[in-house]
Amino acid sequence: MQSTPKSLRLHIGLVGRRNVGKSSLLNALTRQQVSIVSATAGTTTDPVEKPMELLPLGPVLFVDTAGVDDEGALGALRIARTQAVLDRVDLGIIVSEAGAWGPFEEGLRAELQARKVPTVAVLNKSDVREASADERAALEGLGLTVVATAAAEGRGILDLREALLKLAPADHFDNHQLVSDLVPPGEIAVLVVPIDKEAPKGRLILPQVMAIRDLLDGGSMALVCQERELRRTLAGLAKPPALVVTDSQAFLKVSADVPSEIPMTGFSILMARFQGDLTEQVRGTMGIEALKGGDAVLIAETCSHHPIGEDIGRVKIPRWLAQYVGAPLDFHHVQGRDFPKDLSPYRLIVHCGNCTGNRREMLSRLHRAREAGVPLTNYGLTIAYSLGIFERALAPFPDALEAYRSAVRTER
Repeated sequence: MQSTPKSLRLHIGLVGRRNVGKSSLLNALTRQQVSIVSATAGTTTDPVEKPMELLPLGPVLFVDTAGVDDEGALGALRIARTQAVLDRVDLGIIVSEAGAWGPFEEGLRAELQARKVPTVAVLNKSDVREASADERAALEGLGLTVVATAAAEGRGILDLREALLKLAPADHFDNHQLVSDLVPPGEIAVLVVPIDKEAPKGRLILPQVMAIRDLLDGGSMALVCQERELRRTLAGLAKPPALVVTDSQAFLKVSADVPSEIPMTGFSILMARFQGDLTEQVRGTMGIEALKGGDAVLIAETCSHHPIGEDIGRVKIPRWLAQYVGAPLDFHHVQGRDFPKDLSPYRLIVHCGNCTGNRREMLSRLHRAREAGVPLTNYGLTIAYSLGIFERALAPFPDALEAYRSAVRTER
C-alpha cells in the first residue's frame, strides 16, 4: 500500500539471446540480486519483474525476459512469453555481446521499433571484447542508443541509467488524469463502492483507490458510499455532486437513483479512457449488435483473481449479453498476460478495465483486435450497453458520446 501500482510504472524490458548477461545487467541496474545468474544458458525461464524508483525519472518496472533463441517446446513457450512482454514495455533494452549483433538482434529491434518503443542496444561483456567504432556507428544509424557494459563488474551501468533517463517518454507521468479533470477543484465526486464477496477484506479494488487519490491530487473531494446508501447520501448534500462514479455491477440501480441532471459513469469506463482508447472501445461496443447465437466471445482479464459467486466476467456479463442477444453465446476466458495470438475465431472481445496492466499493453491489444477485424469493448461499456443506459454512462465524455451517436446514425 506504500508503493506505486505496477500499472502506473514505466515498463522497461530486457531482451536478447540466452546467456548474454540480461540477468546480470538487471541485478546491476537495481543493485539487488533480482534474477538468478548462471553460466548455464536458459536459466531465466519466465519474465522476472522488479519495481524500483529510477531517479529522477520516477517509478519504473524492469522486466527481465527469458532468452529468445531457444528451440523445442519449452523454447517456444519462453519465446511466446517474451514476445508478450514486448507488447507492454515503454522502453526496450536489447542485450548482445560486442561483435555478435546479427539478424536475431535485428529482429528484436524491428519488433520494438514497429511498436514505436525507444530502444537501447547494450553491448555487454565489454571486459571480454570491446565494441568497435564501426559497430557502434552502424547501430546508432539504425536509431539505437548504444551503451557498452560489463555488468558483472558494474561497468557502464551509469551510462545505461543515463540513456534510459534520456529516452523515457517525457509525458509518461504527466497530466494523465483518471477522473479529476471531470470534477473541478473544491467540488465533490460521489463514488459508489459495493462491497461484495470478491472485495478483499480491509481493501478497495485498485480503480477505486486510484480515483480517490486522483481526486485528492486535483483538489476535489471524494465521498464514498455503498449503492444502498446512495439516495440518502445525495439527499444530504447541500448541492449536487459534480459526478457520480459507480462500480459497473451496480449501474442499473445507481442510474435509477441519480437524477438525470447529475453526470454519472462507471469506474471501468474511466479505466477504458485512462488505460486505452475510450472512443475506439465505444465503437467496439457496437459489435454487440452483430452478435448472434453461438458466436464466440472472448472475456479477457489482466488480473488473476479467483472467481467466486456471481463473478462479473464469468457469470454476470455472459448472462447480460446472452439476454440482450436473445440466444446463447460461446464464451471463452483468459486471465493475466494470456491473450490469444489468433483472434479471428471471436466475434467480440470484452476486456476488463486493465487496472493491473499498463496503458501500452492495452493499446497493443486494441491494435491487434483492430488488425484482426474483431471489435473490442470493456466491462463497463458492455454492461451499460446491455442494460440500456449507454448514453447516460457516456455523457461525461462528449467525444466518445458523439462517436457512438455518429455510429448509430451511420447504421441507420
